[in-house]
This record gives sequence, C-alpha cells and structure tokens, in this order.
Amino acid sequence: MLLFIARLSGLAALALPGLGFAQSTAEAAPSFHLDLTRHWAGYFSLVVMVAAYIAAMLEDVTELRKSKPMLLAAAVIWFVISVAYQQHGSSLPALTAFKSNLLAYMELLLFIMVSMTYLNSMEDMGIFHALKVWLVGKGLSYRQLFWMTGGLVFLLSCVVNGLTAGLLMGAVVVAVGKNNPRFVSLACLNIVIATNAGGSFSPLGGISTLFVWQHGMLGFTQFFKLFVPCLVNFLLPAAAMHFALPKDKPPVENAEVHLPRGAKRIIFLFGVTIALAVGFDTALGLPAAAGMMAGLTLLQFFYYFLQKSYRLSGRYDVEFALFFGVDGTGSRSEAVRFDIFEKVGRLEWDTLLFFYGAMMGIGGLGFIGYLDAISQVLYGQFSPTLANILIGLSSAFVDNGTLMFAVLTMHPDIPQGQWLLLTLTLGVGGSLLAIGSAPGIGLMGQAKGLYTFGSHMKWCPVILLGYFASIGVHFLLNAGSF
Repeated sequence: MLLFIARLSGLAALALPGLGFAQSTAEAAPSFHLDLTRHWAGYFSLVVMVAAYIAAMLEDVTELRKSKPMLLAAAVIWFVISVAYQQHGSSLPALTAFKSNLLAYMELLLFIMVSMTYLNSMEDMGIFHALKVWLVGKGLSYRQLFWMTGGLVFLLSCVVNGLTAGLLMGAVVVAVGKNNPRFVSLACLNIVIATNAGGSFSPLGGISTLFVWQHGMLGFTQFFKLFVPCLVNFLLPAAAMHFALPKDKPPVENAEVHLPRGAKRIIFLFGVTIALAVGFDTALGLPAAAGMMAGLTLLQFFYYFLQKSYRLSGRYDVEFALFFGVDGTGSRSEAVRFDIFEKVGRLEWDTLLFFYGAMMGIGGLGFIGYLDAISQVLYGQFSPTLANILIGLSSAFVDNGTLMFAVLTMHPDIPQGQWLLLTLTLGVGGSLLAIGSAPGIGLMGQAKGLYTFGSHMKWCPVILLGYFASIGVHFLLNAGSF
C-alpha cells in the first residue's frame, strides 16, 4: 500500500509541472476576437441554428422533441467556432466564451430545478387539487368564475411556472364548464392573457424576467414597477370578453379534500426558499440560484423528518395513500412520496435541454458577431422604444426566453425604463397568438376542441389593444426610468 502511494506521489510530481506549464501557456496565449460573420463558419452556424429552430417549432408535426435539434445545433455551432479559431492560432477565446454561456445556463437550470421540485412536491401533496376542488365547489356563476380564475392565475404566475399555473386554472375551467363550450373558450383565453401578464412583473414569473434579473439589468424590486401596466394588459381584454360570457351558473359538485400532514409546511418552505434567493442576490451579491439550492436542502431535510416521523408513529394518511393509488401499508408510497429525487426526475427536462441548446446556440451566434450586427440595426437605426415593441410582437411566434437571451447577448446600451419595456413587451406579447406562450399551447391540449388557435385569433384585436395600452401606462407611470 505504501509502495502504491509512493508511486502515485511520484506520478503526481511529474504531472503537476506539466499541468502548471499548460496553465501558464494557456494564460499566455494571445486573446483575440474574430469577426466570423462573413466566414464559412458563420454562414454554416447561422443555417444550422435556423434549421434547428424550425425543427423545434414543428415538434407537433414531426413528433421530434424540440430539445434534440437544439442540442445538436449548439454542439455543431461551437465545434465549428472552435475549429475556425484553431485555424487562426488558438481556440482559447472560443473556450472562454463557451464557459461564460455555460455558466449563465447553469444558474438558470439550478433556479428552475429547485422551483419545479417544490411545485412537484406541492402537487404530490394534493395542494393544487385542493385548490381546484375549492373553486369548483364555490357555486360561482360563469362570469364570477371567469374573473376568479383570471385574477388568481395573474397573482399565482408571479411565483409559479406559467404553464403549471395555466394548466391548474384550466383544469378548473374545463371541470366547471364542460357543458358550456363558449365559457371554456373565453375562460381559457383569459387565463393565457392573465398568466403571461402576471409573469411579467416579477423576476420569478418566467424565463425572460429571470434572465434580466440574473444578468443584473434590473433589481428584484424594480420589476414591480410593471405591476400596473401588466394589470391593464390583463383587465382590458377581460372586460371586453365579460359581455360575451353566459350569465347563468354551472352545476355545483361538492367534494371534500383533506391535505396530508406536511402540505402547509411545504408551502411555507417554498416561501422561505424564494426569500433566500432574493436575499442572497440583494444582500450578499450571490447568484439567486445559491439561495434556491439552500432552500432545496430545507425541503430534503423536511422530507427526511416526515419519513422518520411516519415510521415512528406507524400510521399513514389515508388521503395520501388514496391520492397515490397505493394501499395504506406505506411500503411503496413512502418510498415515492418522500423521495426528493423522484420529484427532480419529473421536471420538464425536454424544455430545460431545449433552453440549453437555444442559449448556447444564440451565444455562439453572438460570439460570431451576428447579434452585434442585429443590435446595430435595431438599437442604432431604430429608436429603442420601437425596437423593444417590435421584439415584443415577435414573441407571438418565437419563445420569449430565447428572444430575451438574444437581446442580452447584444448588450444594448439602453436605460432602465427600456429594460422594463422590453420585459413587459416580451412577457405580454406571447398572448397575441395561442402558440405564443407555453400556457396557450398547454391549454389547447387540455381544452381540446374548445379553446383553439382560431377562437384565440378572434380576440386578437382586443389583445393587441391591451398590448399597446400597457405600453402607454408604462410610459406614463415610469417616465422617470427613461
């Protein structure tokens, strides 16, 4: 054993100088940046990225998950960039740029991973199901339910993933209005608008706002300047749709739901986790993802406590066992419901990997020089206001998170008011079309045949009016930010 350690030490002594030499050589390598916009590598990368994005948009037709072409595109683009730089002497600048983009993605991934793990835990605890049963049993009229679901999802989406919040309220609408297609269509449309608007005034509300916060363009509290403009964006179309709703009441289905032990404490821990993320960022200057990971440990230890306490007490919640569809012995249910990694495994990994491909691919195009060229046109030849409005309108066709990352990669020199405007337009612009946001796509599947692309398009003029009204309110209330 001692002989093995001595030999290993000798190998390390031989290897370390070589490593030190390699490091010093890398540090001494010249730092340079190539303009590849008119190079074969640039043209090839542009074609690859466009083809990948088209393939991702055709996911429903081809049944090819959107993450696959984007991951391939990211790998090909950075391979081509590295080869081009290697031909000019060193691939070190490309390596540095790749690591910078990878770090931005890792912060996003860790933040979303913790957030969605908490949401999966709350779903397993039956919290969302209980909310749905409570709403259904309130005995509200169709018009009251329309405003109740819209208002709740507007507030909920500022802290909960937009797709999750939209599908939760969509389940309520479909359950209550199954005998009234007109109500379901209008209520689903209202939910989409409210979800996108509610997710735009909070840094926790969506990918695009999270990007802006993580890049330090806006502080945590500065996002709330958009509350009133986002509220106007939600209320104006909703007020127009109100008069098209039926006036009668749906039949009431009473049901009782008892939350299992620990459900309310998980909601509390989620609030603590969000507070940690904000505190780490504002008070300590650490990434918000660090606070989220600290919050994840709280959830892990709480599940450990629940598991041990259940074993010691020798009892299992009947409602919990029924919710999971298992018997009361707890053998399998205990292993599943207290396993934090099972909840991590149920994340939307296809979406997360899609964003990896999109962020790395766009980062590659930015490193090549294409985004600087686009930025000079948008923010050089046009006014920043017009540029941000046009970018917001394009979010009806292109994912807003991808667009926001592209703009951040451009590094436009614009004031805080313009960053707020961009956040607003990219958030609410996805409401213009049913395919413009994840909640819209999700609800089209949930309320199949009732909420459709065509039924959404009928109200597009009113939604567009809300879009420009929210911009006007932003300029009126936040004039000092420009």
